[in-house]
Amino acid sequence: MTPKSLNRTTGKLGEQIGEGYLREQGYQILERNVRSPFGEIDLVADDGGTLAFVEIKTRRDSTFGLPEEAVNKRKRKQLVRLASWYLARHPKLCPSVRFDVLAVQIEGEARNVRLIRDAFDLEPI
Repeated sequence: MTPKSLNRTTGKLGEQIGEGYLREQGYQILERNVRSPFGEIDLVADDGGTLAFVEIKTRRDSTFGLPEEAVNKRKRKQLVRLASWYLARHPKLCPSVRFDVLAVQIEGEARNVRLIRDAFDLEPI
């Protein structure tokens, strides 16, 4: 398996684990893998009346740091832009909005999931 296909496989597995975890936490998944001209939103979910844009980051080891560390300033800026694009296309969805990060670590059979609700604030683009 090439490194690129392993990363893709790891990402898909992380998204499956993450979606299941969020459902257990009471989130209602509205959409997954929403593509836009600016990139992709992993999950759009309703969490008790709050629209959550969820970024899922998955790692098989800590060589490149913790999964949530990959949501840097550049990625946050992209997520804000994606959310703005999404909300412009769904004007009826105007509840409160937040950005969550779901960190998934897979080590053998062990799964460690950390949900960071309201991970960052809207910043000017």
